[in-house]
Amino acid sequence: MTARQHRGLDSPAAAQEKPGLSPRPKNSLPSISVVAPAYNEQEVIEVFHRRVSAILVNIGAPYELVLVNDGSEDNTLALMHRLQAADPHVTVVDLSRNFGKEIALTAGLDHSSGDVVVVLDADLQDPPELIPEMLDGWRDGYDIVYGVRSQRDGETWLKKGSARLFYRFLQSVSRVDIPRDTGDFRLMTRRAVLELSRLREEHRFMKGLFAWIGFPSRPIAYRRDPRLAGETKWNYWKLWNLALEGITSFTIRPLKIATYLGLSVAVLSLLYAAFVIWKTLMFGDPVRGYPSLMVVVLFLGGVQLISVGVLGEYIGRIFNEVKRRPLYLVNRVLSSQLRAKTTPPPSAPT
Repeated sequence: MTARQHRGLDSPAAAQEKPGLSPRPKNSLPSISVVAPAYNEQEVIEVFHRRVSAILVNIGAPYELVLVNDGSEDNTLALMHRLQAADPHVTVVDLSRNFGKEIALTAGLDHSSGDVVVVLDADLQDPPELIPEMLDGWRDGYDIVYGVRSQRDGETWLKKGSARLFYRFLQSVSRVDIPRDTGDFRLMTRRAVLELSRLREEHRFMKGLFAWIGFPSRPIAYRRDPRLAGETKWNYWKLWNLALEGITSFTIRPLKIATYLGLSVAVLSLLYAAFVIWKTLMFGDPVRGYPSLMVVVLFLGGVQLISVGVLGEYIGRIFNEVKRRPLYLVNRVLSSQLRAKTTPPPSAPT
């Protein structure tokens, strides 16, 4: 499928041109690192390599493919080793266990060497054919060129609807302007990657971290394909936990909501207490009201448990962050030709 076919009908890029950029020469070619975390992707990893390599060879710039094995339990690692043995452009980063996609992506960025870094999913839902167009944005002076999903093929209406609501809710409550309908698919300059590597929190919501670092950015609308093969690793429970990471990492609004809800309940309780006292003084108060008493008790108990739960989510994240454990451990790294020739940038601590 061509890049034109992948593009959406309406691209927001033209509406967000920024003055004061420093365009790069139109014929300049940076070295390119493509980072792809993979967990149990044996069905697609070889196809991913062929398709991405063909595009990078056609561009004509020095390049590498940084494949991160996130503790796969199938033949993904063996296939990565085979690809690396046959292709000097492949770097394999084998993590010691499964750390999750967000941390595996961080490991890939830490081990990239290119002047620009492109983040891709190994399942090929995000089209690598848009890399040349992303490079055009880089030449125009942008540090980040990110993909915006104009259409999501191969997904259920529930997943599409919940994702749409989540992105809009997160944007409304977050202190950082996180673009809507945007995943990890993007191109970043070396300086953007280095600044991102300074953010070492354990509870990582990469879409928010990408937005937090700022820098001139340009969106590209595209049509997201269904998975080429295999099964998605993101069930609804994992997506729910990822949503909690995004909300708790970039806003304290839930804590404020719990505070305001508690104040509202307290005010209503005082008003109701005043009403009960007035009613008793005026009309007397025979013993009755068990149903209403149970409703009030259960309601107040529910409010308290919800508030404690919200508080617990934040305290749990504080508990994990203060340990200062490394984000990941590497079992082995097989370096590409580009990485061997390039003086590596200052690496962030793992």
